[in-house]
Amino acid sequence: MTLESSGSQPQVVTQMRVAGTMHLISGLQYLVLKCSSLVFTQRNRDLDGCFSGLSDENSLLPFTFTLTGITDYTNEGGCKAVEGTPHLHKEHPFECLTTHPSPLFQFLDLFDKQRKEVTQVEFLRLNCNEDLIISTLAILPALRTLKSLVLKGGHARDEFGACQRGSLTTLPPDFGNLMCLTHLDLSFNSFSSLPSCITHLANLSVLVVSHNCLVGLPEDFGHLTKLTDFFAIKNHLRDLPQSIGELVALKNLDLSENTLESLPEEIGNLYNCMELNLSGNRLTHVPDSLANLGSLHQLHLHSNLLVTVPASLANLPNLFRLDLQNNRLRYIPPEIQSKPFVHLRGNPLGEPEMPLTPDESSSGELQRLVLAPDENSFTVTPKGCKALLACGIRLYFPPGAATTSITIHFQTLVPDPQWVKLRHHDILLSKVLELQPHGLEFQQEVQICMPYASTQTIHEREVVVRTFSGQSWSDLGTKVEWKRKTKKHMALCSVPHFSWFLVISQLVENKCSVPREGTLLFSTVDPNIKVTFPPGVTEKPRTIRLQVLTVSPDDLKEIMGDPESRASPLLCLSQNSSLDFLRPVKVQLPLPPGVTGLDLTLDHSRVHLLHGDLQAQIWDDITDQVVLEFTHRYAIFEVTHFSWYWLWYTTKKYIGGMAKKVYERLRMYQVNFIALQRKKDPEQVLLQCVPKHKVDPVLKKLHDRYRGPEPSDMVEMFEGEQFFAAFERGINIDADRPDCMDGRLSFIFYSHLKNMKEIYVTSAMDRKDQAVKGQVSFYRGAVPENVPEDASRRRKGPDSHWLATLPIKLPKLKLHQGDPSNGFSFPPLNLGNEETGYLTQANLLSIARRIGADWQTIGLNLGLTYQQIERIGYNNREDLDRQILNMLFSWAQQNSEDQNCVEKLVTAMKESGRQDIADEIEAIIDLGRQKYRESIRRVGLDQGSSTEDSAIAMV
Repeated sequence: MTLESSGSQPQVVTQMRVAGTMHLISGLQYLVLKCSSLVFTQRNRDLDGCFSGLSDENSLLPFTFTLTGITDYTNEGGCKAVEGTPHLHKEHPFECLTTHPSPLFQFLDLFDKQRKEVTQVEFLRLNCNEDLIISTLAILPALRTLKSLVLKGGHARDEFGACQRGSLTTLPPDFGNLMCLTHLDLSFNSFSSLPSCITHLANLSVLVVSHNCLVGLPEDFGHLTKLTDFFAIKNHLRDLPQSIGELVALKNLDLSENTLESLPEEIGNLYNCMELNLSGNRLTHVPDSLANLGSLHQLHLHSNLLVTVPASLANLPNLFRLDLQNNRLRYIPPEIQSKPFVHLRGNPLGEPEMPLTPDESSSGELQRLVLAPDENSFTVTPKGCKALLACGIRLYFPPGAATTSITIHFQTLVPDPQWVKLRHHDILLSKVLELQPHGLEFQQEVQICMPYASTQTIHEREVVVRTFSGQSWSDLGTKVEWKRKTKKHMALCSVPHFSWFLVISQLVENKCSVPREGTLLFSTVDPNIKVTFPPGVTEKPRTIRLQVLTVSPDDLKEIMGDPESRASPLLCLSQNSSLDFLRPVKVQLPLPPGVTGLDLTLDHSRVHLLHGDLQAQIWDDITDQVVLEFTHRYAIFEVTHFSWYWLWYTTKKYIGGMAKKVYERLRMYQVNFIALQRKKDPEQVLLQCVPKHKVDPVLKKLHDRYRGPEPSDMVEMFEGEQFFAAFERGINIDADRPDCMDGRLSFIFYSHLKNMKEIYVTSAMDRKDQAVKGQVSFYRGAVPENVPEDASRRRKGPDSHWLATLPIKLPKLKLHQGDPSNGFSFPPLNLGNEETGYLTQANLLSIARRIGADWQTIGLNLGLTYQQIERIGYNNREDLDRQILNMLFSWAQQNSEDQNCVEKLVTAMKESGRQDIADEIEAIIDLGRQKYRESIRRVGLDQGSSTEDSAIAMV
């Protein structure tokens, strides 16, 4: 690494290795250096708050940087890079230090060797999932210049992807001596109470303690008089101290997903509070003092137990969102109900009040919870509740199911073939639902209602919910319903405890318990299939399962190419015992279509009874090992153990091999691959594997937004089969994805789920003079460790994994002299609205011309991740205009529906030191507001309805 100067503006040139490829990044506003677990950031300007936009994903970026020299070498661009051990130069003290997620002993070692330099650090992030975090805490009070400290868990995940809390439960007493500290993040840890030393941090302005186990806040919490942002999401807070009213500088307060039952009157003293989130608690009422919060913009009270709200909330002058959804409100004051910004869905408005008596168990008054897409937990009390998850799953907890309040965590997971084991002929109809805590026994069974993809209505299949015990999957008793209101198929089951759940379609299963006296079992799919158990067949009762797979003559003819070959339905028999039966069991199968047993012309040499070993994928002809009896319509034989049985009538030899081929084809789906590029942005590519009969409807739906080649030729795939896509011939994809390795994108084919992914592609080739004509190829199996670029040359032969190849074309860049867009294409968009003023596409282009080299800092302050900034810089290297436009319009498209997006843009410019651009934006907005008011007056609506009046008043 070398730090070069160009005039008065220092320029950082960094050599980094990303996924095995060397790249040269220049022009960064700050330098991030990661060596093993250490990340150093050197500031070229005031970077206070510059890390607020970084997401946790940045801790996992596969960058490796080396510091100080043992060996010097020169890269292709002529910039020197040096290798060696971590070291801090005295001439350039580093002001930000991050450790992720490698061991902390390197940080401790660095502190011992270069204490003077480390104590000058202003920004520090530590991974609280490491073993040495407790030891590391002891040195933190020595970092007296520290301004921002992140002690965050959640970096480690369990085998199913759930975040694991950090181990912090306390902080050292002298931690309160960090007088420069303004930002503290303790989220995803194990604090049950807030350490007393925190209230001594007189300059603290941002405090994040979300995802802990806090049950209360200290009485002297109000001493944090400079606190502007406090986040305590998903804790166990039961009440708030009266001193919370002393936080007069507080602007954002988020206490959602706790167990608050009441609020102190003093909360009305937070005169500067702009957003207050109290959703997901147990509030039955809120104090009238909330009407004193004159600066409040948003008030979130959804998913509580509110039975009344103060009418005075309607008088809050700056309020533009009041969320009262999913409460127990039967009456709303007219002053509130008439406001357009009030949300009331999920309340029993107008319904008569019918209080429950203590002995009633009716569910009519159960709390109703509607979870937002970003919520993954809720609280269940002994009173029970009904919960509707954003994905459409419904949960019903009857009264008394829980003896104490329990926090339920949930998530939906993409099925992984490594642990979601489908049986032959199973069809997956849903994603995996995980409900926690695992293993906790409820006093009454909890009902789960899961939506699933519809299947063809065929009588030989059934829909069941399957659950995972940690060792194996088992079927649950399932009822299916069609919800007309939501137009969804739902699978219902009841469980005494939580685990993992999914919905599948399987062959209809008939089962019975066989006692010593014997019994009869027949198929409901084909009643002609019977199994007779004689007396004395077993000493202990056994559970027998029977499944039938029908085979149509047309399918058999198409596969075999022989109109003379015929077959009966396949019969699968299984039991819960590994012992053979004590006496032979009699099995009756119908003869193949068109064959009669009493006909003197029946050629017994053409009749074959096959026994299937599906694990070995072998079908054996056992005709000579059993005695076959024929009636007019049936063949009868006896066996002492169970498996698959199949009756054939054919002249073919080697019938076992033919049966194996037919059986495999019966399990396969005919599919086509599509690769389409978005019309407005050809670098955005949609890949999908579609069953043959769905191709035309899918293409019709995508036609307006995408273009591309015709679908691939038809190929055949199994349910749950893995495959991957590889971009070739100069086309690359973003490798920073969990489902991508070495430029290969992994898929799993499920016939009734969407096998679709949309990604951005780039090319290292120069597109200024010519287009890049590449391709995407699809291959069977999991992504191998190494797939050569010329894999497409070896596509033939019995062991070929190649499935299909489709062309991808990235057009030549169109550069126009003097055009600030510089070939960059973007859709029309406007930020804001008529009342607050618009920023048009032309306005954004004008703003882009003035941003210059500050675009990365501005992007981070807008909320883009460091990963996104890096990718924009790499994809548009050597073209500053395109970097700026890509950053600005990417953010604008993501936030076009946000009512506060213009305000956020102004704030980001100010935080980035660009007051000039902030002033320009505010001038544009003021002009837009003035024009809107003039237009209202011009058409005579200034004395119109209250809706118009309130709209004008808010401008």
